Amino acid sequence: MIGGGSWATALTKVLTDNKHAVNWWVRNPDSRKALKEHGHNSRYISSVHFEKNSIHVSEDLIDTIRKSEIIFLAVPSAFIKITLAAIHPQDLKHKLIVSAVKGMIPQENSVMADYFHNHFAVQYSNLAVISGPCHAEEVALEKLSYLTIASQDSNTANLVANMLRCRYMKTNTSDDIYGTEYSAVLKNVYAIASGICNGLGYGDNFQAVLISNAIEEIERFVKAVHPISRDIKDSAYLGDLLVTAYSQFSRNRTFGNMIGRGYSVKSAQMEMNMIAEGYYASACINEVNKKYKVDMPIAQAVYNILYQKFSPLLEVRLLSDKLK
Repeated sequence: MIGGGSWATALTKVLTDNKHAVNWWVRNPDSRKALKEHGHNSRYISSVHFEKNSIHVSEDLIDTIRKSEIIFLAVPSAFIKITLAAIHPQDLKHKLIVSAVKGMIPQENSVMADYFHNHFAVQYSNLAVISGPCHAEEVALEKLSYLTIASQDSNTANLVANMLRCRYMKTNTSDDIYGTEYSAVLKNVYAIASGICNGLGYGDNFQAVLISNAIEEIERFVKAVHPISRDIKDSAYLGDLLVTAYSQFSRNRTFGNMIGRGYSVKSAQMEMNMIAEGYYASACINEVNKKYKVDMPIAQAVYNILYQKFSPLLEVRLLSDKLK
């Protein structure tokens, strides 16, 4: 497991509950110390307790990778490049890479599957992507949750799905690796939109229209990027959007709510203890869509607010005339 945040902690809980031994790379020294000495992550979901013999916590990323056959990646997308800066393609040769990132590489505008394939020569058959709907906090509480594991290789998808399936976690598989990745990226952007509207005082009626239009935008975009047969109402698409747009645990909605209430982007980021992936995703999607030219008024409004410093009040007012 690469990553020391809430999602890495929740996934490690599932894996260790299923009796898998986990080599766990954690950057933060306080978190490493707490995990080694007390069996819990002091910074994220500290209520989860790990048996010390089920995890091997390390600050040595290369050693952690070399000792492991399957690499789970749960690092914010903005930090992927710096985290893996010392890693070479040879280090990942014959490894199975499982991305739980739900974001794109800033500046490169690349989803995780393409990034690992292009930069580390990982075959697509050795790549899998985890999508929700699933919040780490509810996994920690062992509330019944669902994950979709997408891979171009059905054996890879089934292997990862079986590793994560347990009493409180049901898993499905998919071959739509691009659709699920882009949908997971976009739902964070729309969760920010939902939060902005909430911060501005819009009610449930408007939110329902907003999210109904958001799933249509997702459908148009993933169809343009990867035109295969898919049901956008499946939980990996619509379900993930709903939970991220509405849940109290959604950091993207929280971030958007702060923007709607008048926080600057910088001040909102400083106050939050976690990364809002949708902020980086907004810029990436804006760049990618210059090629596809998909009609995405909600995504465009979020980009205008976050990066062009447009007034949230005026931008949402203009957006409201475009929704149906």
